[in-house]
Amino acid sequence: MDLNALRVMQAVVEAGSFAKAAEQLHKTQSAISYQVSKLEQQLGGALFDRSHYRAQLTPLGIRILEEGQRLLLQADNLDRIAEQFRLGWEPNLEVVIDGMLPLPPILQVLKSMTDMDIPTRIQLRTEFLGGVQQRFERAQADLMLALVHEPSEQLEQQRLAPINTMLMTSPAHPLAGQSHCTLETLRQYVELTVHDSSFDRAHGGRQTFGGEKVFYLSDFAAKKAAICQGLGFGWLPEFLVKDELAEGELVEVSYIGGARLSYTPRLVWRASQPLGKAGLHLKAQLAAAFS
Repeated sequence: MDLNALRVMQAVVEAGSFAKAAEQLHKTQSAISYQVSKLEQQLGGALFDRSHYRAQLTPLGIRILEEGQRLLLQADNLDRIAEQFRLGWEPNLEVVIDGMLPLPPILQVLKSMTDMDIPTRIQLRTEFLGGVQQRFERAQADLMLALVHEPSEQLEQQRLAPINTMLMTSPAHPLAGQSHCTLETLRQYVELTVHDSSFDRAHGGRQTFGGEKVFYLSDFAAKKAAICQGLGFGWLPEFLVKDELAEGELVEVSYIGGARLSYTPRLVWRASQPLGKAGLHLKAQLAAAFS
């Protein structure tokens, strides 16, 4: 179907007559009539009732105009997207993040890019620990926000502000009433952790104290809920427990080995695959959000 004919049809309806549409489109009235007649032949029915002074749509014309306006809008969007890609916007951008990181600043960055009407389709995936880099490599993603990763000459990285974690438990848990707990003491109780999502669980052992009672949960929200209910103890990001600490729903475990750990997240991308405009913008905004 000729999109120009649909545009002519729309102009006739908006102008009210073939003559006025011809003036607006800077064409002759015969050219306008020809395009409409050709469209009517293609569709096998009249689009306009020409018996009135003003051009009036037939029932077929009303239906075709409704669908035609959708087609014209889609065509305009395609033209706009193609032009933006010619200006350097990549079609797709895949980002892998560690689930320990705070989600609100990441979502705020994505919202700002949506508000800018950037045409790039962004896909966000969440993994944990070693699973972040495995997903990054397997999916050939463009960016990753990782707490742990294996550096190489093929990867470039930018350090971000540290993420602090605390060893927490419920005030009703036996550990809450003990001071200067030893490793042997911790190993007597259920430890809660989030499973490393890598295939080989390469970093999982670093997150546990080596006790026999270890429960693995799907994410840190579930882990916090389980700790609040007194199921056990475990590490939680400081930003995630501020309210619970203030309200006394969680307490810090007094562990002689240290009840606080700090991670330095890194933005990582491939040196051999330069980021496009969307990737560069996203990288800069994420770096600023976590600074």
